[in-house]
Amino acid sequence: MRNFLAALGLLPFGAYVLLFLLVPTLVAVGSGFVTDGHFSLGNLPVLFAPETLSAFWASIWLSAITAVVGAAIGAILCWALAALPEQGPLRRVVDSASSVLAQFGGVMLAFAFIATIGSQGLITVLLRERLGTDIYADGVWLYELPGLVLPYLYFQVPLMVITFLPAVLALRQGWAEAVATLGGRGGSYWVRVGIPILTPAFLGSLLLLFANAFSSYATAAALISQGSQIVPLKIRAALIGETGASLASNAGVLALGMIAVMTIVMFGYGRLMARTARWQG
Repeated sequence: MRNFLAALGLLPFGAYVLLFLLVPTLVAVGSGFVTDGHFSLGNLPVLFAPETLSAFWASIWLSAITAVVGAAIGAILCWALAALPEQGPLRRVVDSASSVLAQFGGVMLAFAFIATIGSQGLITVLLRERLGTDIYADGVWLYELPGLVLPYLYFQVPLMVITFLPAVLALRQGWAEAVATLGGRGGSYWVRVGIPILTPAFLGSLLLLFANAFSSYATAAALISQGSQIVPLKIRAALIGETGASLASNAGVLALGMIAVMTIVMFGYGRLMARTARWQG
């Protein structure tokens, strides 16, 4: 009976996943296999077209760079936060801010960067008019593909803090004392205990950051209005194209490629998190 009641409690969540995640995914991917109302594999070569491979490569390197840099900065912040009192004001402020900023993206984030370091942003104008320097190239770089790195880091670092901090806090003081008792000196604890234990959690968080950047759309769409340098923007271009259903089918094939990449990444994330849970429990 308890199992039945537990399963019954999951029904609302299951219905949500079915209606808002699974069904739209199947419809999006299925559209790539439909041509003139009939099933067809004729759209699959779109995945291997040079422009598609270029867009996937751009998405991968953008996601990888922001994931690595965000994970490194976030890990340092987690290490610093772990030394603070759990109920201290600074710790609570950073925890709360990370929860908010990790979800702060899209048009609002793009506008914040445009107003700050864009072509007519506050800092750009200040440097140009007061200091006579064009170090930011008049802010034009923000509207190009490399310009997405900084806005993406804005939500990648807080996400790393949220996901990696529990693993850092789970390290037990007794482990360091045991290493010292056994004769360990200097960085022996981190080399032999701390880093090996935290590595799965760090790599799992790194993969999560990669998936987060790889699937991001709204921030890039608001900043880059010309071209389709990354896959989400290429899908947008296919959906709003003027040539009709053929491009919509291409969007479904591109979505299939994104889902394949995301499935591999999230599978690795799940395995690493399962390994981390063994010692956190």
